[in-house]
This record gives sequence, structure tokens and C-alpha cells, in this order.
Amino acid sequence: MTGSIAIVVPMRNEIAVVPDLVEHLQHWRARGCEVLVVDGCSTDGSAEAVRRAGLKVVECPPGRAIQMNAGAASASSDIVLFLHADTRLPEDADRMIAAAAESGRLWGRFDVRILGKPAVLKLISVLMNLRSRWTGIATGDQAMFVRRETFYALGGFPQQPLMEDVEMSRRLRALARPACIGAKARTSGRRWEARGVWRTIVLMWSLRLAYWLGAPAERLARAYR
Repeated sequence: MTGSIAIVVPMRNEIAVVPDLVEHLQHWRARGCEVLVVDGCSTDGSAEAVRRAGLKVVECPPGRAIQMNAGAASASSDIVLFLHADTRLPEDADRMIAAAAESGRLWGRFDVRILGKPAVLKLISVLMNLRSRWTGIATGDQAMFVRRETFYALGGFPQQPLMEDVEMSRRLRALARPACIGAKARTSGRRWEARGVWRTIVLMWSLRLAYWLGAPAERLARAYR
């Protein structure tokens, strides 16, 4: 997994975070990364704002898996990193990915730090990182990256409305354990705060357990919404 890095950002109606997102992505573009923002039919001007900033926008139907696959298909780099619109990479992330590549890793992810007012978010971050190291499963908040040829060999993200990151991790883990980079990607705790932290914990663990027990992702997506 050596060579250039493409950063793929799925986005839909994220105008509130676009200014900070654009600044972050322009930093990585200046360091030589390929940057692709994949818009899923935004109605709030997000795509137009990103274009005005000079970044490439790929348009496709909404759906995180659909959008990430479209971004990967438009990328020309050796490595594809999938970044949520409200997540920010740690400094020197590109060099850390290169180091993982040179050690022969096929894929990997970063530790995560959830930002927000509730103090418990720090504990949740720690537990998420420990769980990921133990299981070899990554979530989208952890900025997953993968060799492009490996990604395509597995058929990309499964076309499902929820748990696409978990399912992709399972398929990748069958090939190799991930590179678990300890540097922290910072992600917004807005989802946790909006729903209530403890309610979100119960909901996410319930959905994850149901998925492992074979519940269809479509039904879980309805429960999540």
C-alpha cells in the first residue's frame, strides 16, 4: 500500500461544516493528497460551496455506501481514505499511512476522539478504540483507509443503508488485520448530543448486536432513523 492517497468525503446537507471541512481538505491537497467530495443530492448549497472553494465534487444518489463507492471509482491514487464530513485527520496522517503501507498492511484506521461537552464522550472514545483493536472492526469515524486494488477486489462497500463500515471491515479482516494507528482523528459529538449520550450508546450497541445476529441492515436503518 505505497503511493498516493485519495481522501473521499461523502456529504449531504453539511453546509454548517463546509467552511472548516474545506480548510481541512485544502491542507491535505497541498500536501499532495487527491481530494474528492461526493455529494448525495444536497439541497442546502453544500456542493456549490465546496466547488467555489476549488475542490472536486462528485455527484451521485444519496447513501453513504453509494457515495463512498462513487468517490473511490473517481480516484486515481493507490490508497483510498474515507473521511466523514465532520471528522478531521491528525497531523501527519499521510506519513503514518505511508509507514503502515511500508510494513505491508492492506488497510487500517485511526483511533478516534469524539469532541463535545459531555465528559463521558472521552470515555466512549477510549472504549471505541479498545473495541476496534480487539475485534479488528473499524467504524467510519475512524477514517478507514485501504489499498485501492484490495477495495475493488472485495467489491467496494456493500450497498446497504447502515453498518456498511462494519461489513466492509469484516471482509477486510478476513484478508488481514488492520493497521490501528494510535494518532486520533477528531470527530464531532453532535450525533451523540442531539440524541442524548446514553440513549445513543444503548441504540448503537443494540443495533450492532442485532446486526451480528443477522438482522437485515434495512430494518436496522429504519430503527436508527
